[in-house]
Amino acid sequence: AALVRTGWRNYTIFFKEDGTLFGYVECEESFEVSLDGMSREEVNQKWQDDMSPFFQLPKGAHPDKNMIQWREVFHAD
Repeated sequence: AALVRTGWRNYTIFFKEDGTLFGYVECEESFEVSLDGMSREEVNQKWQDDMSPFFQLPKGAHPDKNMIQWREVFHAD
């Protein structure tokens, strides 16, 4: 419900056996607006705390603050 409220759509996370995660999301307004909205959701803090052990992050950092945006270079419908 929080993802929908904050504009996250078509959200998918892929996992590779070496531990690599790749996520894809479409946002209603922009990625920044949706990420900011989620940061104010109570459930987000629990999710970040629960997921932190599975990421190699700087001390005290949350996974959602270390997402890398890739530039789209090709799209076909």
